[in-house]
Amino acid sequence: MTSSTHPAIRWPAGLAPGEAHVHTVNVLEAAVPAAAVWPWLLRATRWHEHYGNCRHLRIDGGAADLSPSARFRWWTFAVAVTTVVDDLVPNERLAWRGAGLGARGYHAWILEPTAAGCRLVTEETQRGAAVWLGRPLLRRGLLVQHQRWLEGLARVAALGHPDAVADARRGR
Repeated sequence: MTSSTHPAIRWPAGLAPGEAHVHTVNVLEAAVPAAAVWPWLLRATRWHEHYGNCRHLRIDGGAADLSPSARFRWWTFAVAVTTVVDDLVPNERLAWRGAGLGARGYHAWILEPTAAGCRLVTEETQRGAAVWLGRPLLRRGLLVQHQRWLEGLARVAALGHPDAVADARRGR
């Protein structure tokens, strides 16, 4: 975990790290290639399988995967959040902005190839009255939960593509 920001992230006005009440950065060196992680990151309807802080996620229009400008609604940190994909470059980066319960935020993912697999970086900023009031606890919670998300994502990516894993679970 580090406090610097990744240069590939395109922060929206008002949600850049210097303007936010909370900014977190988590990093994981994964022994899987970015191409194996990417389908699991896009398959938001299955995040609950590797991220225990995700509940009731639905992508508007019924899609299973995120796409540019996709709107999705979910519960995270016991808060209902409405989110929109702002940036999507396959196998490289994904980012969304969201709002819920007196807060708004921006969450970015960066996937960088390494000799052993890939480096996963996730950064989030939040601002708002609720964020400001609970910032010490929220920051710590985000750091812990996002690290678990990175670890879970690397774990499921090592199993194979989400479609293949679903078929194997169904006995096909």
